[in-house]
Amino acid sequence: MSRSMERLAIVPAFAALMLVAASCGGDSTDGNEGDGAAAAGPFGSACSEVPASGAGSFEGMMTEPVVTAASANPLLSSLVADIELAGLTDTLNTAANLTVFAPSNAAFEAAAAADPEGMDAMMADPTGDFADLLAYHVVEGQLAPDELAGEHTSLQGSSLSVQGGGEEFMVNGSAEIVCGDIHTDNATVYIIDEVLHPEA
Repeated sequence: MSRSMERLAIVPAFAALMLVAASCGGDSTDGNEGDGAAAAGPFGSACSEVPASGAGSFEGMMTEPVVTAASANPLLSSLVADIELAGLTDTLNTAANLTVFAPSNAAFEAAAAADPEGMDAMMADPTGDFADLLAYHVVEGQLAPDELAGEHTSLQGSSLSVQGGGEEFMVNGSAEIVCGDIHTDNATVYIIDEVLHPEA
């Protein structure tokens, strides 16, 4: 990960989300709806790893805001720890209507193994470049599976792209959605198997 990533003022962007109306949709600039029928309920190969009951289950996550809900999901403990370190817990929990492309624990482990020095450098300033990186995984509005395909503007300011349809989606051409269409009180979550990076 490059330390030259331009630092963006994400806190105002998060604050603005608190004013978003419940009916607000995602910022999609591509009308492509993908191929195949829309998925009904959570889908993906990793969904079997989500608890069947309790706070971390699909039903349990529906009753809590996104970071609180994710904290009980065994696939997302690294993401939650990073969000807390970046100081974004309250802003994400109180924002209205988000879509979160949530890297799994394995995705963060792979990213750290691939570039340990870059990760260490970014983590040295978790509220700066690292917070920007996390913001790149969040899109305004709750995207249903049939709204995923296309280009979407992240809270970091850069665009990300989703390809696919039905129950098979890729983000930025390489990150697979391994468990998607998970609902929390204020967000829709799609767990991915790779940490996303905005273009330089």
